[in-house]
Amino acid sequence: MSTGARYTITVPASTANLGPGFDAFGMALGRHDVVEVTVTGSGLRVEALDAGAGDMSEVPTDESHLVVRALRRTCADLGVAVPGVALRCHNAIPHARGLGSSAAAVVAGVAAGYALAGKEIDDRALQLAAEFEGHADNAAASLYGGFVVAWCAGGTFHAERVSPHPGLRPVVAVPSEQSATQRTRGLLPELVPHADAAFAVGRAALAVRAITERPELLFAATEDRLHQDYREPAFPASVRLLRSLRSCGVAAVISGAGPTVLALTTTGILPPEVDVTGFEVIELPVDPAGVRVRPAGPPDAGDRALS
Repeated sequence: MSTGARYTITVPASTANLGPGFDAFGMALGRHDVVEVTVTGSGLRVEALDAGAGDMSEVPTDESHLVVRALRRTCADLGVAVPGVALRCHNAIPHARGLGSSAAAVVAGVAAGYALAGKEIDDRALQLAAEFEGHADNAAASLYGGFVVAWCAGGTFHAERVSPHPGLRPVVAVPSEQSATQRTRGLLPELVPHADAAFAVGRAALAVRAITERPELLFAATEDRLHQDYREPAFPASVRLLRSLRSCGVAAVISGAGPTVLALTTTGILPPEVDVTGFEVIELPVDPAGVRVRPAGPPDAGDRALS
């Protein structure tokens, strides 16, 4: 690996759960973080730039940065020694909104590690990325694109990618408030009634059919009894919007750990009678490709100074 080697990593946002598919379903969405990676002679430099994600003041710029941690972990796993690295992170995915910003950062770091090692991304990349969060739904979506079904067996993470129906037009309603996954998971019960578990199995199976082939079934397929109602205390405004949308026949769910609301539509619009005050409503297409890695041009003067 030569000093001055540069790569650009583009990684999509993601939504997870999609109603009944708790910790199993993920989908890549068309908003992207872009990380520029440059090998330097020594040290670490991190720039966190707001490209639409919001306030970057609380994002660390040292070894605790999530992209850096994932990059270091991947390089160690692949046996690559990096003398120094400079990262320029253009953040467009809103943080702590249930759109996979953490998973995107991890996937960017893993992909950067593979690029520096001169390797194509393989199944090991999913394992490295999923270990950071303990489940593979968001990471698999950002890695592979499209719609994914993820699972873990014997400590090994797996995911199967399938293509969503071409008529699917997701819409997200993003509130200004943030939510912590750790807090919202703490609201979930350790046990659920057998009837609710059976309900979730049926709806999750139906959701695969609805998302890939029969979007007219999405409303029934996105019904949930496992997690959304339990999390209402963490984001009551989002749950109210969710219920308002569903009362209008919209296949709406909480995106990941919230508080963003995801509507799986075929029109790209929400009913005009639904009050979305306090939310930014955005149509985000499904990203079909997942993370992209490309060699960048020669370093500019600022980057040469780092080496």
